[in-house]
Amino acid sequence: MSHAHIKGDDFVLSCAASSLLQLYSIATHRYTITSLLIALIKIFLSISACRSFHGAYATAGDLVCLLQAVSFLETIHAAVGLVPASFLLTLMQWGGRTHFLFAIVRQINEVQSLPSVFITFTAWSLSEVIRYSHYASSILQVCPSWLTYFRYTAFIFLYPIGIGPGEMWLMWQALPYVKERSLYSDFFNKFAISYYSFLVAVLVCYPFLWLKLYLHLFKQRRSKLNKKEGKKKL
Repeated sequence: MSHAHIKGDDFVLSCAASSLLQLYSIATHRYTITSLLIALIKIFLSISACRSFHGAYATAGDLVCLLQAVSFLETIHAAVGLVPASFLLTLMQWGGRTHFLFAIVRQINEVQSLPSVFITFTAWSLSEVIRYSHYASSILQVCPSWLTYFRYTAFIFLYPIGIGPGEMWLMWQALPYVKERSLYSDFFNKFAISYYSFLVAVLVCYPFLWLKLYLHLFKQRRSKLNKKEGKKKL
């Protein structure tokens, strides 16, 4: 068998693998976008029907929890270079959201009807719909310039809203229930610390960890939008 034939086979296999990865990426992005849009529609239909922000978890909580569990794949995608994202920052964001959703909101019924849940779910869903739409259209090489601008601008207000009056405010309101019920005491007693103390520490650290991610996004924004401006000038 000639070297040219072997190289040709390798090229075909490489193209096939690349096409499969592209199809996988597009499929996962479309699934996420569709699911998040369904969650948003359910939340806003609930508000329209009940004239209240208190039903966000009851109407969309299970779907958001499912999407958050599945989103662990994104940390793997970042680790192997399938998406243009930092593995460490992706893992930090996934860990923070998963803890918030599964350890607090899903376990404490009293906080599920708080407006903070509506704020968090809305901010998360909007930011992720924009981000995944940008990913999918970029893979297909049909990404309009306005979507790129929106992708690297919407986070400026969506992230602080999701973190402040959303996640942090809800965790603060959950503290009395955590303390009263000695939540996760069986696990945390092994470390001579209560989950209540751990959650207080998380609240103290949260702004600093979030700021690291926020500043990283601003750095990405300068890089991506400057690159677009440079291409327009050429």
